[in-house]
Order: sequence, then C-alpha cells, then structure tokens
Amino acid sequence: MPTPTEHALLSASSAYRWLACTAAPRFEAQFPERTSEYAEEGRLAHSVCELYARRKLLLLSDRAFDMRLAELREDPRWSDEMLQTAETYACYLAEKAASYPTTPYVALEIRVDLSDYIPEGFGTCDCAMIGDGALHITDYKHGKGVPVSATGNPQMRLYALGALKAFAPVYGGVISGVSMGICQPRLSEAVEEERMTVEELREWGESIKPVAREAYDGPGRFCPGEHCRFCRGKSQCRARAEQNMALEDFRGVPLSDTEIGELLERGKDLVQWYADLQTYASDTLLAGGEIPGWKLVAGRSNRAFADTDAAYQTLLTAGYDEALLYDRKPKTLSELEKMLGKKKFADLLGKQVVKPQGKPTLVPMSDKREPYSTAASDFANLETMKSQ
Repeated sequence: MPTPTEHALLSASSAYRWLACTAAPRFEAQFPERTSEYAEEGRLAHSVCELYARRKLLLLSDRAFDMRLAELREDPRWSDEMLQTAETYACYLAEKAASYPTTPYVALEIRVDLSDYIPEGFGTCDCAMIGDGALHITDYKHGKGVPVSATGNPQMRLYALGALKAFAPVYGGVISGVSMGICQPRLSEAVEEERMTVEELREWGESIKPVAREAYDGPGRFCPGEHCRFCRGKSQCRARAEQNMALEDFRGVPLSDTEIGELLERGKDLVQWYADLQTYASDTLLAGGEIPGWKLVAGRSNRAFADTDAAYQTLLTAGYDEALLYDRKPKTLSELEKMLGKKKFADLLGKQVVKPQGKPTLVPMSDKREPYSTAASDFANLETMKSQ
C-alpha cells in the first residue's frame, strides 16, 4: 500500500508548528503546496520500510515482496541505502514485537482519527503494535539533517491517541501504558522512545484542545521560531520579518554578556530567514515574476568532458599509460561501512575505529549533549596518537 499523501489542515506532522504558532495553518493555506526531492525520497523510503515490515511481521510472501520491491526500484529516486534503512526499521519492529509476553497485534500504515482532539483531524501512523495492556507507536524518519526526538513529540502523541480510539472497540479499557519510538536510521540505529500512561496521554490531549481550536478557527497568533522551518509561508511572514529586523534596535553602549546570549537566541533564525528569502526570490524570478532590484544570472561552472569514457579512450589510444590517468584512492570509513554493512564492519574493523572529540560548537543550553571538555579533547587526541 503506497504511503498516503493526504493531509488535514491541522496535521499531526505539523503539530509542533501550529501548537506554537496558531496562525500558521490558515496563513500558509494561502500558498500552494510544494513538494521537494527530499520529501519524495522520504515517501519512497517509507514504502520500502512498509514492505520490509510486512514481510518480517505479517508474513508477506517472497513472491509478493519481490514484485513490489521491483516496482519501487523503478522510481528515479531509488537508492540502495533504502534497503539498509528498511531492514533496520523492520528489525526494530520485530524486536519490539518480541518484547511482548504474547504476540501483539500489528497494524502498518494505519489511518487514525484525531477529531476528538483537533477539528477534522486525522493522520497516518507508520506502525501501531498492541497487546498485553501496552500500545507501541513507531514513526520512521528518513531525513538525516535534523534529529527528531520522541520526547514530548506532539505528532507521536496524537498518533497514539488516534490508535487508542481505533482499537477501543476491541481492546476497550485494557490498555494502560503507551510507548512511542522514532526510527531515524540514517542518523542512528538507536531508537529513542517516550513512555506515558494512558491517563497522562489523554490529559495532554485535553490540554491542546483549545490551542487546536484557535489554530483551526483562525486567525490565530503569530509566533516565529524554529518551527517555521517547513511552513509554506515562511518567506512572506511579516511576523518573522519583524522579529529578525528587530535586531537593528541594539545601538549605543557595548552589549553585555547577558545581552549577547539573548541576541544569539533571537538571531539564530536570521541566517535561515535570509536563505528562505533568497529561495523565494529565485523561484519567483525563474517562474517569470519580478523582484525589484534583483535578477538571476548564470553562476560559475566547471569544464567537463562530454563523454569521460571516450576522452580517456582517446588518451589510451594515443599511448598514455593507464597508471598515469587514474589515482588509487582508498574508500572512506563511511563508504566501507556502507559497503560491508554495519554488523560486518563492526566485526572486522570495529576495534580499529577511533572517534576524537569534535571541535567546540556553540549550542543553546537546552541541547542534550554534555558541555565541551578541554581535558576530554586532550585525552581523545592522545588516544588517537597512540593508535597511529
């Protein structure tokens, strides 16, 4: 079954945005929906994950599996990496199923009704697993740019509430505990989970009802922030522009360290905001529109052979030795791991891998990583030198 693409006005996947900025749903509804290569790649990866999960958990026949996989491979966005991420996803689900005292009921790509908490709300849960008084929700994320946490994740909580409603006719009040996990294998094979009682989950659901109603009815309140990242109206949002332009208000006396901290918090969206403006302006000009004072020009490009194989064959025919034309270059650690697979790589080379402490990076105090330690950095460098 293909991954559904229909979305509600207040979708579960965008809950992190409309819970923070109740004006977002009605505001971005003015702009056309756009997809991206990343989004389309994600949809394909979800379909591969579903297929692997059906074979591992629902005993899909090899013939049906092979036929569907062959279809998916025809997609121009196909990548062999999707086989590895799908296997990781399916193995995680199998491990969760095995953790139940008895075999749980498993539903894949289940549409859930969220209208008890958000007007006309619905969504599609990647996997819902239920048995022995426990419900487990799993969501697959294909992105590798931004880690998605399961802790306090409104999308996962809404899916769990929807699943509770969907299973109520069969399981009634038997379910007492809920766990939710996000599988993001391109970033980490470890799956973060959040656990709640059913009572805690329903209390949270009740708490967001007035916020959801405000977001649905409109016009709502604008509240720019990191949640603007995937808003369709982010480039033309006046509230976001006002927030970033307000940085000009600081003048006169030197800034204190406290003010520097406040500005870092307020200004972290500034670079992304300007990049969003550039993207919008470029798209408008490419579509034949006009942005006063700006134009598109051809950027720099590098020379290339029209046919590399033919060019090298010309040199070989002319008598040049093949050793002069090619450089021998070892594969990187990541390339070897991808080629061997994580388990084989760990078995053969795991003891030879070192990981020095990274360079100090400035982040908000809310970041979960430990503070940078110069002593730890010196120790890591020493260990790296010993291994060489």
